[in-house]
Amino acid sequence: MFTPPLARLIEKLQRLPGIGPKSAQRLAFYILKLPESEVQAFAKALINAKQRTGLCTKCFHFSEKPICEICSNTNRDSNLICVVADSRDVIALEKTREYKGMYHVLGGIMSPIDGIGPEQLNVEPLVRRVSQENIKEVILAISPTVEGETMTLYLCQVLKAFTKVTRIAFGLPVGGDLEYTDEITLARALAGRQELS
Repeated sequence: MFTPPLARLIEKLQRLPGIGPKSAQRLAFYILKLPESEVQAFAKALINAKQRTGLCTKCFHFSEKPICEICSNTNRDSNLICVVADSRDVIALEKTREYKGMYHVLGGIMSPIDGIGPEQLNVEPLVRRVSQENIKEVILAISPTVEGETMTLYLCQVLKAFTKVTRIAFGLPVGGDLEYTDEITLARALAGRQELS
């Protein structure tokens, strides 16, 4: 149905997360309509990002340098670490412009079914970092899924001997209706309530 080069492009695009067969076809057709210079610039950006982006040796966030911009920023609170599952969470938290501490990216969450335990994640460097540095608080910012809850409980047990361990509050999204909100979210919203002034 498709020429072999187009079929290969669609196949490669389909491997991207969230891209099904129809989306892959749409993207492929869009790419074919672009001027060749734009396609080459796109391909070059992909290769450049892959070759030049690594992980920060301290927090494991994406970085072009051995130490990322956040870890090397002296204006940030180095006594505070926010633990997240992956770099997308760092970006989401940074967009709030509220958090001024450091991060630690686990590189995923524990999932015994998939054979992912603490050994496959950046847990050991986190424990070493917290035990050796003057960390006043570790904030666990991990999604409240079953695996996320397991990860949070595990990290709390491992880290509480060294410092104060907290977790972010979970509650209702802005614009959400109570009747459509699940029981766990409602319970967390009640537990995380704050006094109004």
